Amino acid sequence: MASSLRARARAGEKLLGALLRMPSEELVEMLAVAEFDFVLIDCEHGPADITALRNHIALAAAHGVPVIVRVGENDRGQILRVLDQGAEGILAPHLDTAADAAALVDASLYPPVGTRGFATYSRAGRFGETPPAEHLDRWLENTLVLGMIESPGGVRNVEGIVATPRLDGILVGPADLAASSGPDDLPLADAIAAVHGALAAAGSLRMDIVGTRAAAETSFAGGADLVIYNLASSLMQHLRDLASPAR
Repeated sequence: MASSLRARARAGEKLLGALLRMPSEELVEMLAVAEFDFVLIDCEHGPADITALRNHIALAAAHGVPVIVRVGENDRGQILRVLDQGAEGILAPHLDTAADAAALVDASLYPPVGTRGFATYSRAGRFGETPPAEHLDRWLENTLVLGMIESPGGVRNVEGIVATPRLDGILVGPADLAASSGPDDLPLADAIAAVHGALAAAGSLRMDIVGTRAAAETSFAGGADLVIYNLASSLMQHLRDLASPAR
């Protein structure tokens, strides 16, 4: 695996991607042609059909574009299948505690770091052609493990979460965080700032979700390592604009 997404992010490269839901093979290809750095496929709020997902991952790979998959909450089986199909990263929702973060790492990585089931005959192992020791080392080193903080509890526990060995970074889920916050919790902007501060202090990766190019530039300037466009939101804004010319 030449220059994995994890290696690039850890080396300080600023990486741009887009969040999209299946089925969207043509959008995957369009993102590749537009030279995005990666694609984030949503299997939490989108369909989680593994056959369709495999087609998306294979198409992205044909263009040399790595894929991260947002999986369902606490879904170890889905994590295993997603990584077996060649996804380079996992994004898991609702990390509320350090124990949640440790469970994510455990499900995502092979022994001795985690307990992910080992197989070389999947797509990720080139259907058995990769020697077992090489396959083990490659995916231990290059699997990007990201989680989401989406609740006041996660914000309160952020230092323990980001201290979890081999958890690479965090995306704040602003919609869920806002929905789950009450009058006694930090205001949304302060909660997000607290998470970002903890990430910076720990040297962990920060992923932001945005809707516009200007917002992406602001995120990168503010310290984000990976930025994703909410493609549904961005496309709807563009379509609304296209639908309202002067007549």
